[in-house]
Amino acid sequence: MNNAPIVLRAGDARAATRPASPSPTSPDQRTVTLQFDDNALLPLLYGEHDRHLARIEQRLGIRLGSRGNRLTIGGTPERTEVAEVVLRGLWRRLEKGQPVGTADVEAALRMAEGGTENDPRLPLQDRPEIRTRKAAIAPRSPAQAAYIDLLSRHEMVFGVGPAGTGKTYLAVAQGVALLQAGRVDRIVLSRPAVEAGERLGFLPGDLKEKVDPYLRPLYDALHDMLPAEQVARRITSGEIEIAPLAFMRGRTLAHCYAILDEAQNTTPAQIKMFLTRMGEGTRMVITGDPTQVDLPNGQKSGLSEALRILEGVQGIGVAAFDEGDVVRHPLVARIVAAYGRADGNAAHGRADANAANGGAGIGRAEGQAAEQPVRGPKKERDGTGK
Repeated sequence: MNNAPIVLRAGDARAATRPASPSPTSPDQRTVTLQFDDNALLPLLYGEHDRHLARIEQRLGIRLGSRGNRLTIGGTPERTEVAEVVLRGLWRRLEKGQPVGTADVEAALRMAEGGTENDPRLPLQDRPEIRTRKAAIAPRSPAQAAYIDLLSRHEMVFGVGPAGTGKTYLAVAQGVALLQAGRVDRIVLSRPAVEAGERLGFLPGDLKEKVDPYLRPLYDALHDMLPAEQVARRITSGEIEIAPLAFMRGRTLAHCYAILDEAQNTTPAQIKMFLTRMGEGTRMVITGDPTQVDLPNGQKSGLSEALRILEGVQGIGVAAFDEGDVVRHPLVARIVAAYGRADGNAAHGRADANAANGGAGIGRAEGQAAEQPVRGPKKERDGTGK
């Protein structure tokens, strides 16, 4: 293999302090050198104290070195290709006048790594995005890109996965974009009023004030898409409607964009009722995390039931997220993964215990249920009725 450095012009750069990466000596190593043409942008690309470059090195297991106007990437061919895609994508953001922060670097890494696995033909700059008048919301993971695509093509979409993956945020962004484009007349926001393991008791105020605490995440997303005065004005005019799930029965939602958030806390009857409110010109998005059900013990989640029943139904899109798609603090992804492993180990342990007991538990309960009619009530056995 030819190990001569490959020089790719991405642009003239200010002299940087990082030492240049040594040329690889192993035959499975590759060196790529990028050149930049805007001295003022390089510090923004590298980050304060080169922290962006350090994060790319740590995540990909490569070596980055800069000298003058060149940035050298050294590592395996696959990893250097991903690093090149990441750096080029971040550079394009800077050329457009967009900021590059730690979250943007993490997003570029997720997109580049996922893009090579899922659809290498689709360049990162061609990924779908949601355009509102305030900003363009680009995907921060391949799963988000697929989700945005589903939101644009399907009238009903389920977004399912752990917290922090952008399910609700992107759903609200799509609703605002459609409202501003005149493709829907209003946005309807709904969420089951279920406390997360706490009993809040009586809440004072009118209906809106009672349900507002449960809808706070939706409000936060709305304020990112619209100025605060517009949010208040549109709520007053009815263009944005807060609709408690309990009061949805009997309604037909026409020409609107309806979001049911935290759908894992609905019962099967509630989610069926919501889904069947869909009228002409309406789009629906149902989001939730099946691992965070706050319903009383023994109550089945409507979200899981709906996903099972509606599997394969034409016109319904399902976007599945996992811990790798978490776009909050990187530690959140590790927390979600740790809980996932713990839940898996617990389920495996229960299965092993049942197997060791010869199917005890479920088997015993079924056996007792089968024996119960044979014994019968006492008055039938002794014929006295006493």
